[in-house]
Amino acid sequence: MKIALMDSGIGLLPAAAAVRRLRPDADLVLSWDPDGMPWGPRTPEDITRRAVAVAEAAAAHGPDVLIVACNTASVHALTVMRARFEPDLPLIGTVPAIKPAAAGGGPVAIWATPATTGSAYQRDLIRRFAQDVAVTEVPCPGLADAVHHADDAAIDAAVAAAAARTPADVTTLVLGCTNYELVAERIRAAVQRPDRPPLVLHGSADAVAAQALRRIGAEPAPRAGADATLTVLLSGRGSVLPPTALAYDEGRFLQAVSPVH
Repeated sequence: MKIALMDSGIGLLPAAAAVRRLRPDADLVLSWDPDGMPWGPRTPEDITRRAVAVAEAAAAHGPDVLIVACNTASVHALTVMRARFEPDLPLIGTVPAIKPAAAGGGPVAIWATPATTGSAYQRDLIRRFAQDVAVTEVPCPGLADAVHHADDAAIDAAVAAAAARTPADVTTLVLGCTNYELVAERIRAAVQRPDRPPLVLHGSADAVAAQALRRIGAEPAPRAGADATLTVLLSGRGSVLPPTALAYDEGRFLQAVSPVH
């Protein structure tokens, strides 16, 4: 079994780690785009062009399924990508977890890149699943890029700025960019008010990992033999996990359990 993941940057690490925990025996292909990062400020047309190129690099390795572990790419490019790759290569998109967040009540805040915040796609999810819940869309300029570069000072500044734009009464926070899941606890600490109930965070990594297995008819097997490989593609070039990826628990976990191929 071979499972590929693509993203603009290292936001694919949480989903890759989730896949590895569910299927230690699955070969992984990680494809991202340091040459074009960040995608958020780009036009939808440019995002689509770069996303297709990153997906093609992954597809060349013959995976059984490709996880588009990027909210921005899923919002702007998934329709074009499905037309390009399916049905030969099933694609699993990543969307903000608005439906499960709204099911728990509210108020809800959605942290996302400027490209995703306010997009017709996100507004449609809110309309379909959160009509009866107070929802605040919070753009987070610079946060995805700061996380990608493991720049602690820039992460703290971007998180603080977004927290200041987040209503004090929110009970649930949707992490609408996969990069944000790498700093989820830092986000929680910035948003949590001492006089409020514990903040509920909703990411997407576990859900897309499980959906990828379902799509190819595979069952979770967390105790399977861990003898699988890891292929890393940086803007199409074969590489290893860069130091920035190893700044996070998910990157260190993947390197520890998967020899780079």
